[in-house]
Formats: sequence, structure tokens, C-alpha cells
Amino acid sequence: MEYEAIIGLETHIQLNTETKIFCNCKADSWGEPPNTNICPVCTGQPGVLPVLNKAVAEKAVLLATAMHAEVQRVSYFDRKNYFYPDLPKGYQITQFDRPIAIGGYLDLPMPEGYTRRVSIIKLHIEEDAGKTKHANGYRLIDFNRCGVPLIEMVTGPDLRSADEAAQYLIRLRQLVRWLGISEGNMEKAHIRCDANVSIRPKGADYLNPKTEIKNVNSIEAVREAIATEIQRQIREVKAGGKIEPWTLEWDEDAGVLRKMRSKETEADYRYFREPDLLPLVMDDEWKRRILADFPELPLERRARFMAQYGLPEYDADILTTERALSDYYEAALQAYNGDPKRVSNWVINEVLRLLNERGLSADQLKVTPQYLAMIIRLVDKGTVNTSTGKALVVKVEDTGKPPKQIVEEEGLAQVSDAGALRAICEKIVAANPKEVEKYRSGKTSLIGWFVGQVMRETRGKANPKEVQKILRELLG
Repeated sequence: MEYEAIIGLETHIQLNTETKIFCNCKADSWGEPPNTNICPVCTGQPGVLPVLNKAVAEKAVLLATAMHAEVQRVSYFDRKNYFYPDLPKGYQITQFDRPIAIGGYLDLPMPEGYTRRVSIIKLHIEEDAGKTKHANGYRLIDFNRCGVPLIEMVTGPDLRSADEAAQYLIRLRQLVRWLGISEGNMEKAHIRCDANVSIRPKGADYLNPKTEIKNVNSIEAVREAIATEIQRQIREVKAGGKIEPWTLEWDEDAGVLRKMRSKETEADYRYFREPDLLPLVMDDEWKRRILADFPELPLERRARFMAQYGLPEYDADILTTERALSDYYEAALQAYNGDPKRVSNWVINEVLRLLNERGLSADQLKVTPQYLAMIIRLVDKGTVNTSTGKALVVKVEDTGKPPKQIVEEEGLAQVSDAGALRAICEKIVAANPKEVEKYRSGKTSLIGWFVGQVMRETRGKANPKEVQKILRELLG
């Protein structure tokens, strides 16, 4: 019998607000000493009152809109009651039956050519708990994360493979960064993911008991953990066993899943309204201000780049990875006013390499889109050759000077004078009789070696096409 996987993901997205959700403590405590970024509010001391951070609601509206969810005019906060050492209040402030948004979906274009629509069944605001660490036989508690603002988003059971789950996280990370609501770094727990996995006979329309996988902190770990659990469940069922609804922990070092506990149900948490917070009222004027500068979304821009500029899917995918890079490309194309594919090649090959080497984003570059367009035009006109043009990208970034100024100051203009190039080519040919003999004996691939010698002699400034033409004449 052939089986198919049924996968749903629960994601917690840490919002990049300056302060926590209900107090004035700094929201980002990454790398700071334990228990140094806390106050009476986020540690749940008696007599304190929470006050909602307005920016949290606004960022939630941005994500809900991007996910095609229906933003609710009125939503409520609730207490989720459970005991754990890193939850100092004994409850978590979240949203239960009246969240900030309802419904929604995300379309996933898969590399294989099909699109998977993933429904959203929960999208709400909540606070984070602290962090528990086990070391040397002790349980250590860090409350720095208490009160950090999160959006919890839960998908329907719509994903059918580990690869689809990974693609969902890739697109979600791209989206939250694009919107500017989260840094989206899974290694820093900006996005945390739990995966619910079950199997059923292919073609069946019912759901079987599921397991929940926790403690996965990278997209590749999610992919590997889900693939491992799918295979485990198939083996279990084929052997006549049944799947128990356990919570499993992924051990990335060992590449295995371990049982943690049996899964809780919602009834275990005894939800009730948070009495210390007013309802969140999202009136039309506030919502209009939030969405006034709502951007074109990455998948929409990807489709437009292919339709409007005729770019291959590969190029469009790379150029819409980050919003700053995408904006950079369009600005460079507008300044160049020429072939979109040519500009794409320069951005993908030269600009992206520079960004990766220097750890920058496109909007931080000294090589502005206008300067890149100038460099491409200098190459087009033959003022500099391609290798010099590529070197110019780095030189402009290092100095901040306009490309033309650097060409003039450093004498980088391409040597295209036929007489001057012929004299250099004749010199190279005369100095290398053995290579000339090999070339004339049929080893014509040596033409590249001769061109290289001329380029070295001219410090890379010779016109390579003209050089090759002259050398072929001289070498016969």
C-alpha cells in the first residue's frame, strides 16, 4: 500500500519591535546575560498591569494582509494557563477564540512546477515565555524572553512532503523580512516551528492520529525531522502497529526523534479572557494608516519580473529573495534603460557576490543602482572590458567614487588601438616560439593562453576580441 504524508506547521514569529509586547523592556535580548532584560511586568509580579505595544498590532495587520487573512475589527486577549518554570505568571497572554485575523493562505510555487496552496487556520498575537536550559544537573531559567512579542500562525493539514514544509518556511521567512516585521533568523529563534505529521493511504480523505515535532531550529532540520518521522510512521503501520499522538523532540546531532510527552489538548489550558487588557479595536482609519505603504509582495513581484521583463524563473527567484535587492535591481534597470537580462546578470553575479562577501544588504551599498548602470554602459561602449567592469564594482564600493572618475584616475580605459595591440601581440608571439609551434601543430586551444599573456602585459586593459583577432592572424 502506498501512503501519503499529511503535514501542518505551527510557527511562532518574533516581531522586531523595540520593546516587548506589554512592557518597556527591550524586545531583543540575543547574546545578553540571563535575566538582565526583565521588569515586574514581564516577570508577572503582583499588582502590575500590562499595556499593549501598538506596534505589535500593526505588524500583525501587515502579516495578516499579506497572508490574505481577514483582519478583525475587534479582537480579545486570553489567558492560557499552564505551569512551567520559565512561565513566571503561571499563564501566557495570548488570543484564543477572537484573534486579530481569521483565515488566509499562502501559495507555494514548488521547484517541480506545481503550486501548493496552504491554508491558515490560526493567526494571533501572544507573548513569549522564558527559556529553560539544562546544565550540569541543574535546570537554569532565563526570563529575558518573557513578554517578547510573537505571532503564532498555524497551517491547515495541507502540506504533503518534507520538501513542501521546507518551502513554506523559506517563503514565510522571505515574507516577514520583506514586510520588515521580523528578522526571520531561525538560528536566533526569530521563527520557531513545530510540525504535526501523520500518514494515510494515498487517496484517502480522513486524518489519522498525528505526532508533533519540536526543537527544530533551521529549515534543513525541519525537512530532515519530518522526512524521518514520515518513514518511521510508515514502518510502524506496515509492521501492524499504530501511531500514538506523542510530542517528539528532534535531536539534530544524532538525527533521531525522541519522545517528550503525550500531547496536550486545548482543554488542558483552561482559556479565559485576560481581565487586565481591553479589547483590541482595529478601526478603519488605523488600518488604513497601517496599510498605506503596503508593498508589492515577493511572489507577485517574482511573477511580474518574468512577465514584464522576460526574466527566467531562476533570475526572478533570486532577485526577489530580499526586498532591498529587488528594489536595487529595478532601480538599476531604470537607470540603464536597456536589456533587463543584462542587468540581472550583473546584479546576480557581481552585486550579490559583493553583498555576500561583505555581509551587506543592497540598500547599504556605495555601488548605487545608478553607478552599476554606468559600469554596464562603460562595458557596452567598449570604454572598459568586462573584467575591468567587474573590478570597477569593487573599486566603486571601496571608494564611493563614480565609475568614470576611477577609470580616468587609474587609466583603466580599454586599449582598442589596433596598432598598439598588434605590437604587443607580435612581442608575445616572438617571445614564445615553443607555444607558437604547438599552436600551429594543431593545439589551437592555446589561443586562450596567448590572449592571457597580452592581457597581463596590458594590465587587463586590452580589448580581448581585438587581441584574439590579431593573434589568429599572426599565428596563422
